[in-house]
Order: sequence, then structure tokens, then C-alpha cells
Amino acid sequence: MMSRVARHLREGLRNVLRNGWMTFASVSAVTVTLAVLGFSLILAMNAQQMSKYVTRQVLVQAYLQPNASEQTGEQLAGQIRAMSNVGSVQVISKEEGMKQLKQDIGPQYQDILAQYKTSPLPVQLVIKAKDPNQTLQVASEVRHVQGIAQVQDGQPYVKPLFKTLNVLRDIGLVFVIALLVTSMFLISNTIRITIFSRRREIEIMKLVGAANWFIRWPFIVEGMLIGAFGAIVPLAILGYGYEVIYNRIHNLPFIMSIDLVSSGTLFIKMVVVLVGIGILLGIWGGVMSVRKFLRV
Repeated sequence: MMSRVARHLREGLRNVLRNGWMTFASVSAVTVTLAVLGFSLILAMNAQQMSKYVTRQVLVQAYLQPNASEQTGEQLAGQIRAMSNVGSVQVISKEEGMKQLKQDIGPQYQDILAQYKTSPLPVQLVIKAKDPNQTLQVASEVRHVQGIAQVQDGQPYVKPLFKTLNVLRDIGLVFVIALLVTSMFLISNTIRITIFSRRREIEIMKLVGAANWFIRWPFIVEGMLIGAFGAIVPLAILGYGYEVIYNRIHNLPFIMSIDLVSSGTLFIKMVVVLVGIGILLGIWGGVMSVRKFLRV
């Protein structure tokens, strides 16, 4: 068994080296295809990451009656935390709300706020749902809590936001699947051209009594090697390029708060996906391409 495996590996590697230009064409086709697929995966993973970031920022803001105390706010917060769809509740006191307001508004309005010796703002509850898609439902339940004067749930933009994110996710998934199917046929046809030049060799082996799988395995090994070699170049280019872009963009002030996929995490996922897809496509291409020539 070991000698047979060694023979298949040796023959597969020999075929790769012997068919120089055809191997180069096959590896190039795999490289280009996996490069496009890898770029699409980078966009898809970051889009998903940004989608999760955006959905985490969807909050419900509930305001108590103007004369309600912070203690009342803590009591209502405990009541809201007991709701099944609520993930967390933060109590913002009148003083904390005033401090935040001073930070948010421009300096031209600081004199107006300075006239207030005590904060005129009500106690505020910042509520986050366990599932961002349940935000509007949580807001509806909070409105029925006794002591809540006003609730802001961002309804005008929450529904369109989730709808847009779902559409983008579905489009990205369809695009990646379509690109993967296209890659399978492209790589299969390229490997088929490589095998076509050795059809006489296959026919002779078949006529002298060689089993089908004995003939197939060197071509399967060859397909695996072509797929693995074809994944190296796009991995190097996309990995290095993404790290450079990530380090430059991630430090910009307006994008620092956005949680992009780290270059290390992305590279590990890309290695698993691209090398795995390259090898699987190579195996599939080798099996499908040699099948025709085994019918002797």
C-alpha cells in the first residue's frame, strides 16, 4: 500500500514537472480564479464584519419623566432587564446626560448650557436588544412600562438598514457561489487540456489491464498539486496587500471605530479557504477530466 501511494505521488509530481507549459497554464488559471475568489471573500468577510458592527450600534433610548430620580431609573432598568429580548440596560443620570450633551454640541452653545445650575435633562435608559432584529419589538414593550415618558427606537432607519444588510449579504453569497462554480469548470477544462496531450498513454495503460483508479490517482495528485500551487500566489498577494491597506486605513480617525477583520485572522481564513478550494477543485478537475479517456 505504501509503495503504491509513493508511486502515485511520484508520478503525479513527475507529470507536473514534465508538462511544463501546460502545468504553467493550469496553475495560472487556478491562480487568476482563486485571486478573484479571494478578493471577493475579503469583501464579503469585511462586509459581514461591518454588518455586525452596525447592528450592534442599534439602540433603544428611553427617557423618564423630568422629575424622576436616578433611583427610579435603576428600578425601571431592572424591570426592563427582566424582558426576554433585552440584552443590556444602561442608566444615564441627569448629570451624565448633561456632560455628554456638552461634549456633543459645539462651543457656541456652551454659554446657554452654563445658565443651568442643575441638569434639565431627564434620566435616560440606553437599551440594547439580544438580537438587533428585535430592536423595534423591544422598543414597543418598553413604551408600555409605567414611568417611561418617551422612547426613541430609530424606526425610520432601522427597518431599511436591516433590509439593506440582508440584501447585500444575499447578493454576496450568490456571487461567491457563482464564482466558485465558474472556477470549477474553468479549472476542469484547463486540466482536461493538460490530460488530452497524454490520452495515448492512458489508452495504452487501459489496454494492458491497468485498473481505472490506478490510472486516475497520478492525475488526481497532479490536480491537487496544481490547485495548491495556484493558491500560493493569490495568498501572498492578497495577504500582503490587505495587511498594508488594513494598517493604513485602520488608523484613520474616521474609521478607527469600525471593527474590520484583522489581517492575521483574515490570512488564516484565506489559507484554509483558498488552499482547500484549490486542492478540491484540482481533485475534481482531475477526476472529471480523465474519466472520458478511460472509456476504451
